[in-house]
Amino acid sequence: MKKIPFIFAVSVLPFVVSCSTQHLGKKIQPSVITETVMHDTDDPAIWINPEDASKSIIIGTDKDTDGGLYAFDLNGKIIHKVPGLKRPNNVDLEYGFMLNGKKTDIAAVTERETNTVKLYSLPDLKEVGEFTVFDGETERDPMGISMYKNPATGEIHAVVGRKSGPADGYLWQYQLSEKEGKITGEVVRKFGKYSGLKEIESIAVDDEMGYIYYSDEQFGVHQYYADPAKGNEELLVFGKGDFKSDVEGISIYPTSSQTGYILVSNQQKDTFNVYLRENPAKGKIAEIPVSTSESDGSEVTNVNLGPKFPKGVFVAMSNGRVFHFYDWRLIEERIQAAQNSKLK
Repeated sequence: MKKIPFIFAVSVLPFVVSCSTQHLGKKIQPSVITETVMHDTDDPAIWINPEDASKSIIIGTDKDTDGGLYAFDLNGKIIHKVPGLKRPNNVDLEYGFMLNGKKTDIAAVTERETNTVKLYSLPDLKEVGEFTVFDGETERDPMGISMYKNPATGEIHAVVGRKSGPADGYLWQYQLSEKEGKITGEVVRKFGKYSGLKEIESIAVDDEMGYIYYSDEQFGVHQYYADPAKGNEELLVFGKGDFKSDVEGISIYPTSSQTGYILVSNQQKDTFNVYLRENPAKGKIAEIPVSTSESDGSEVTNVNLGPKFPKGVFVAMSNGRVFHFYDWRLIEERIQAAQNSKLK
């Protein structure tokens, strides 16, 4: 799950909404439903085209023993795919890794059956490296992944979770580097508490504010510092009691450098719970019903992607082997209406 690298000026086209609370329970409809993948969609990421944001792409995993990594245009058409991956699970991306002397945008994918993270250049999805994860552990099976770029040093890390693990040190953090023209990773940190109730899959990093969030599926959302130099102390757990069953996909929508929203999938209820980016401890401020079914992976951007998505797009996987693309304005309307209703 990826935060955006910068904020575009947003030119909002005419868009009439109603702030009535009468429709708060009605499911939001997607603007786009993608073409189907072969097996089982799991997790998306959004790559912003620096030359023309309307030509940005959505990448997403197809989770199976013979799975793959797919790229979609903003109309949901499959434009590229990497087949033959051994149960790819989650994907995330980061901008500007120095590879062979050139800044390269990269995507990282967990491949569960080989205990590997595979790395691809963007937007062409050319393989540019890999490394094994959780070496020496009896419990491996990598699932969740999120990328972190340290704003001060420019170092890029991958934060990786797994199917099961210990009560502490469940997540491992890897610093990426170039070796013989390929990208590899070296573990620099083992951290993260785990309730033991189910599993940890969804991970999101807020580069700008310096936090890691991850979903302890039947417990809550944990918050830690993203920079290993700041230590392994748990900062917060939020969302406890807010979910029907599984706490799943996490996405971060900035409204400024220090404000915004954290959206977390309430998987079995087909809603997304919303928390304040600047103060998630305040509790749930809205719950957004969506048309996705059993969504466990999502991503969002606030970048103006053109007339269809002028304030950004929210992407969520859904049963049916597809991803749904939602106009952010519809979600923003529901958040504002929920907040207004609490003031009455």
